[in-house]
Amino acid sequence: MCADKFDACVEDVKNLKQTPSNDELLELYALFKQATVGDVNTDRPGVFDLKGKAKWDAWSAKKGTSSDKAKEEYVALVEKLIATYGKK
Repeated sequence: MCADKFDACVEDVKNLKQTPSNDELLELYALFKQATVGDVNTDRPGVFDLKGKAKWDAWSAKKGTSSDKAKEEYVALVEKLIATYGKK
């Protein structure tokens, strides 16, 4: 898959007419981190950081997914979100 398509989708997602749901945002975050960083490489946040834990858990669930596969899934999700919410 072309890196340009992934980069374009990273920009497109910032211009949706409506904010995606929390679950959709977590999925976007997890796929982006997996595509750009790889497997989760930090300790799980502490008990009081609920948002941080949710993000860490979502990213950790992608463990073992290749960068290219994560980019493909990210692009597919962004295209679905654009179809659902539209772009500004």
